[in-house]
Amino acid sequence: MLSLIPDHRPALVLAPMQDITDLAFMGVVDSYGGPDYYVTEYFRVHRDSSLEKKILRSITDNQTGKPVFAQMIGEDIPALVRSTKQLIQYQVAGVDLNLGCPAPTVYKKNAGGGLLRLLNHVDSILGALRDTIEGRFTVKTRVGFETHEEFDQILSIFKKHAIDVLTIHGRTVREQYRTPVHADLVKQAVDEMDCPVIANGNVVNVATGKAYHAQTGAAGLMVGRGAIRSPWLFQQLKDSYEGREIIVPTRKDLHGYVTALYYAVAENEKRKTYVEQSHVNRMKKYMAYIAQGIDEEFEYQIRRVKTQAGFFDACDTFMSDDRKLPDTPPVESKLFSGFSKLLEDQESQKS
Repeated sequence: MLSLIPDHRPALVLAPMQDITDLAFMGVVDSYGGPDYYVTEYFRVHRDSSLEKKILRSITDNQTGKPVFAQMIGEDIPALVRSTKQLIQYQVAGVDLNLGCPAPTVYKKNAGGGLLRLLNHVDSILGALRDTIEGRFTVKTRVGFETHEEFDQILSIFKKHAIDVLTIHGRTVREQYRTPVHADLVKQAVDEMDCPVIANGNVVNVATGKAYHAQTGAAGLMVGRGAIRSPWLFQQLKDSYEGREIIVPTRKDLHGYVTALYYAVAENEKRKTYVEQSHVNRMKKYMAYIAQGIDEEFEYQIRRVKTQAGFFDACDTFMSDDRKLPDTPPVESKLFSGFSKLLEDQESQKS
């Protein structure tokens, strides 16, 4: 795994987001520089499951040239072992176990973040998967289910197993995405784990990424929502760490990104049954992150469009000039909460 982590800067990773960071999105974000490696959306694993073809294409049809990790979610040990054996037959960089998804529909089934309430079972899962995987075995987690005070016990389980990388979203399951990250707990993991630790959560621009890295000493940064909002972010981080000028995109640049994403996702959907209104609605999942901070009227209009013509009319109206894009989303916005705390803590450490 260490070979995937640069010597001169933290590794950069695209966070897996279900129904968002699919093959089409990977291709688009990579055209803007992209991360060092990718993690697929999670394969849902249960007694009767099979590998989902749509997600499998992120491995088999991936043209980025970057390593791709296959992520699984589930709690049935025989099924997880079965799916692992199937996945490692493909060209995957490794297999990742999701212990962090905070969606109620997931954790109520004791999958994703819900497993953090069942640490003895987590212990058994990790042991079984480590015995199955000869290559890289990685884990993505949160710092607790109800409270971050659970983290010591969670970390003690992880330390028992030869995990190759531990990615930590620095919030609890209950905190969802509404709070600052617990950077101190990520640092604790960095200090105590024998494997590299990747810090996830609240990276929305270069400053927040570098602050999170500085406060934790993590081997890498995983970025999800911030990369949907700004596909330039990975390259901006690379340029900042490597001493190059950081390019600030304009509204015209954003129009180009949205256009590329629109057609890439459409092409991906045409393998199934393409319906224009359904595709426009699918794009709204991306636009929820992209539109914040551009213009309130733009957010209002893009939520209500139903056709391709209406979609691009709204984009043409608000994204056709050379004004620089805002560096951050609105502070404490609905989808981006708590990131300012990273900057505040960084300033207080300097003074």
